[in-house]
Amino acid sequence: MKSMEGPLLPILHGIQEEFGYVPPDALPLIAKALNLSRAEVHGVMTFYHDYRDHPAGRHVLKLCRAEACQSMGGDAIAERVKQLLGIDFHQTTLDGSVTLEPVYCLGLCACSPAAMLDGELHGRLDAESAEDLVKEARQ
Repeated sequence: MKSMEGPLLPILHGIQEEFGYVPPDALPLIAKALNLSRAEVHGVMTFYHDYRDHPAGRHVLKLCRAEACQSMGGDAIAERVKQLLGIDFHQTTLDGSVTLEPVYCLGLCACSPAAMLDGELHGRLDAESAEDLVKEARQ
C-alpha cells in the first residue's frame, strides 16, 4: 500500500477494519512510514468522522444531525435515543453493546429523520421506530 498514490486513507481504513479503531500509537508509525508529519496524519484521522481512536461497541448507531433531519424532528429523536441508551454522542454503553455517533448526512434527506445501524439505513424515524432501533442494537 505504501507505494500507492495517496495511501494514507487506505492504510487508516485497513487498520480500522482489522482492529475496529485506529490506535493512537499507530499514528507516528504511519507518519514515519509515509514520510508525513504526525500533524498531517492526525489531521486526516480527525477530519473523517468514520475513523475512531477507541474501540466501538458491538453495534454502531449513527443518527443524522444535518439540517433536513433536524427540521423533521431529528433533535427529539436524538434526545430520546440518548435517554434510552443512557449515553451521549461519541460514547458506548457500559455493557459495550452500542456506540452512538452523530453523522452529518446519510443521503436520506427526503426520508428524514434518518439513522444507520451497523451500516443499514433507516429513514422516516419516529419515537417508536427509534425505540425499535435501540432495542435491536441492545441485542
